Amino acid sequence: MSATPDTPGPGSGAPDETVYKGRRLTRARRVLYWFGTPIAMLLVRFWWLTCRVVRVEGGEHISAGLEGGPLIPVYWHQHQLFCTRFLLHQRARGMSPGFLISPSVDGEIPAMIAKREKTYVIRGSSSHTGARTLRDYYVALQKGVSPAITVDGPYGPPFECKPGAVLLAQLSGRPIVAMTFHADRAWLFRAWDRFVLPWPFARITIVVGPPRYVPKRVDATEVLRLQQAVTDELKDLYRTARELASG
Repeated sequence: MSATPDTPGPGSGAPDETVYKGRRLTRARRVLYWFGTPIAMLLVRFWWLTCRVVRVEGGEHISAGLEGGPLIPVYWHQHQLFCTRFLLHQRARGMSPGFLISPSVDGEIPAMIAKREKTYVIRGSSSHTGARTLRDYYVALQKGVSPAITVDGPYGPPFECKPGAVLLAQLSGRPIVAMTFHADRAWLFRAWDRFVLPWPFARITIVVGPPRYVPKRVDATEVLRLQQAVTDELKDLYRTARELASG
């Protein structure tokens, strides 16, 4: 990873036994994860507490998007850490956030953390169980949950919106609300998503876009256009966050 400013490039519960790529959630792993989850939670909360959110631009769009029901928050995979924190704080506005977590063994600790935070958990993978995951997202919306989507996840390409959020908005009639953050000091991991980990005591700027509704009747060409529109919006929001932070 590199120590550079944060700059991007161009519920269901878990099953009793998880098997993924030959790895099994054994009893020993369950015990290890049971002890490891509080430690992981402490680390996450340490980062959340030491970094200071100095500005939120467009926060009113959350309230607008929640009119009449839940919304569909979207952000880049690299921005999960503080977009998740922001969404948890939106419970004060009446939002019930939900998160997609891998059904693999590696997803057990994140799922346990999410459940301890009393959020709605969807165990699925947009790449391996896409249709079922879309259904589970729709069910979450029907329950009043606002399920977050990392629109370029889980494996990229980075900074390109996939169709899931657009299709979910079309099916449900609920709006997409894009969001991003900028940290004045951060590590960028050398993973596909260039995951952003702000330095302790970094200053965070969050920017939220207006609700975006998708018509019930759209063809494949329109879906592609809307994907590009969400991609462009997220990039524009990030540029705004960076400009606000530097100004």
